[in-house]
Amino acid sequence: MRLSTTSCLCHVLVCLCFLQRCYGASHHIPADKVPIAKNQTKLANGETEVHHRPKRGWIWNQFFVLEEHIGPDTQYVGKLHSNSDKGDGSVRYILSGEGAGSIFIINEVTGDIHATESLDRERKAHYVLHAQAFDRNTEKPLEPKSEFIIKVQDINDNAPKFPDGPFVAAVPEMSGVGTSVYQVTATDADDPTYGNSARVVYSVLQGQPYFSVDPKTGVIRTALANMDREAREHYAVVIQAKDMAGSVGGLSGSTTINITLTDVNDNPPKFPQKNYQLYVPESAQVGKPVGKIKANDEDLGVNAEIKYSIINSEGAVMFSINTDRDTREGIISLKKPLNYERKKTYTLQIEGVNTHVEPRFSYLGPFKDTATLKITVGDVDEPPVFSMDYYIMDVYENARIGTEVGAVTARDPDSKNSHVRYFINHSEHGDKYFNIDMDSGVIKTTQSLDREDMPWHNITVMASEVDIPSLLSHVPVTVQVLDVNDNPPEIKTDKEVIVCESSRPGQVIQTMTAVDKDDFANGQRFSFSLPSGIPVNPNFTLKDNEDNTASIIARRRQFSRLVQELYELPIVVWDGGEPALSGTSTLTLRVCPCQLNGRVQTCQDERGLLSSAGLSTGALIAILLCIVILLAIVVLFITLRRSKKEPLIISEEDVRENVVTYDDEGGGEEDTEAFDIITLRNPAAAEELKFRRDIQPEAARQHGQNRDHHSPPELNQVDVQEFIKQRVVEADMDTSGPPYDSLQTYAYEGQGSPTGSISSPDSPGTQSEQDYNYLDDWGPEFQKLAELYGEDMDVAESDVAVTAAT
Repeated sequence: MRLSTTSCLCHVLVCLCFLQRCYGASHHIPADKVPIAKNQTKLANGETEVHHRPKRGWIWNQFFVLEEHIGPDTQYVGKLHSNSDKGDGSVRYILSGEGAGSIFIINEVTGDIHATESLDRERKAHYVLHAQAFDRNTEKPLEPKSEFIIKVQDINDNAPKFPDGPFVAAVPEMSGVGTSVYQVTATDADDPTYGNSARVVYSVLQGQPYFSVDPKTGVIRTALANMDREAREHYAVVIQAKDMAGSVGGLSGSTTINITLTDVNDNPPKFPQKNYQLYVPESAQVGKPVGKIKANDEDLGVNAEIKYSIINSEGAVMFSINTDRDTREGIISLKKPLNYERKKTYTLQIEGVNTHVEPRFSYLGPFKDTATLKITVGDVDEPPVFSMDYYIMDVYENARIGTEVGAVTARDPDSKNSHVRYFINHSEHGDKYFNIDMDSGVIKTTQSLDREDMPWHNITVMASEVDIPSLLSHVPVTVQVLDVNDNPPEIKTDKEVIVCESSRPGQVIQTMTAVDKDDFANGQRFSFSLPSGIPVNPNFTLKDNEDNTASIIARRRQFSRLVQELYELPIVVWDGGEPALSGTSTLTLRVCPCQLNGRVQTCQDERGLLSSAGLSTGALIAILLCIVILLAIVVLFITLRRSKKEPLIISEEDVRENVVTYDDEGGGEEDTEAFDIITLRNPAAAEELKFRRDIQPEAARQHGQNRDHHSPPELNQVDVQEFIKQRVVEADMDTSGPPYDSLQTYAYEGQGSPTGSISSPDSPGTQSEQDYNYLDDWGPEFQKLAELYGEDMDVAESDVAVTAAT
């Protein structure tokens, strides 16, 4: 019968093998007593003839093999036997499966299986093999292939191990006996279901009498009460794990647990001395440290924290003490200025107290201590002392020039209390933006500040005494420029917005963001919208994503580049500042053909000449409209010119002078008098300053006197410039004049010519008896003038025009 078709056959064969092994050959049933099965026929010679599909069974004697076999010979595993085997060697046994032919070999005649290697159960616990019996003569299978399992039997060949060791643990000091510290667990690779090979027992090899371990659970506990960390802090405890339940012959492994006693507050603070002395100069600054004092505490961490205080009123008024958390020192500082002339010594009673006290250790006494500190005040001469080590000021950007930023203060620590003056170190960068009042120390701006350009300014202020200018003090001043929302946001776009021709309603064209130069408090929180007050855009809409971005969304289906290629979309961006600012950015959207995946295929213009010039339909209409308007204006202008009246008589022989007409209107009758010098003068003064026509000019008279000393005297001439100034004053004081300014230009070139006056506007027109022979001495330029004056003229009045060529 086939093993694969009948699942119960294997169990039957196992039982048969077990019975055969138990009863042995003495229980063998004789062949003639064996009942004949249904598929067998007994022959005359006593043999039976097997019909088709005979039922046969496998027989084997052993299923287990010990691991770690040591010896020169192979280890016997078991025997395969078929009831078809008559012992005549006609049956050949074949073994296959895991380790067949290498680890396990079989005797093809007897069916005995041996192991050729030492097996390790921890490496492989069982092997699955297949056996088959063949007729040696016909090579036909006598039995179907059968599967069986060889199990490796465990022995105690693995010691317990601590895979994660060594370990680190901690327990508070002064803990009671039995306090749990740590739990260790050992692993044993042996079979826990077979014997005691994997049964582990724990014990302490090192660490007694301080710690103990539970033999079954591996829990480590304290075994000694009141262990003091200050006496011993670290312990190395060695724990052993032994298998075979700890019996003799068992294997063992060990590990180390490094146990640390953590600190508790069981030690009060103590000052090393009871009396201390300290020297402090009177120039010490208020609020500055002047000394230190420290109490010792053997504890650690928060248990050693100490709070210092001055418990007497004399010291508490002038000094203060604070605790340095890092060094646990008491830092003594000045509360008020020292004055050597008033008081030279101070006595301080200082107390140090633990801040974290455990009530269970109160029996150890009060957790505090006191000490006495005597401070001696020294008399020194020091430079001015600023009230602070450094100053931080702020001012808003765009503040008016001269805005007060802040003030620094310094004083003379000496008893004479000299006056202090302030200066800004001009070698620093900030001197061009700020100045300081020399007396008050007030710092003001000298330029308008821009936070976006420079948010911080560092300057150095110096102070010196008036009496001793060489004693200087420096203090750094940092000025922060506060932000004002003075920059509107803008759309941040680096490339052209492309609209696919195949866009659908609701499709996102592009997502945009905005930028703002202002600080985060006045920007970086943007909201987007379309401009209000304009018609709704039928092509696009805008969605504010409320995450500082906005999306352009199409409102209709499909766009045609041939119909309209460019669209303009104005977008308003608001920032989150106070007050909020907005900026409008107009985006240009270009329609382009796209592929199915949305990638732009081409965006070149393929329309005619007009399209290549970048003119859309709207632009063409606007150009035509402008041309029509210009033509209408030209026609109207021509019509108006033709409608003017022509003159009645146009004569080519008009003897009148031709008048050239300019589009310049004069001032009427007043304009004709504007160029009369006489009108510039006061009428009364004009009467007094009129010249007689028979008196020669001043220059001529002077030159004549130089020649013959017989010319008559004349009035002194008055400068025209003085007349003009006088007329300007009279015009300003005249309330009856017209309420507008009248511009009058005079060709006045000043006075003082070395040649004197050539011709005065008021020179007499009658013939004079003066001798003009001196004109011959003036050179060829005045030759013509000398000839004219040299002749006898009987004309009553004559005007002489002289041209001097120089």
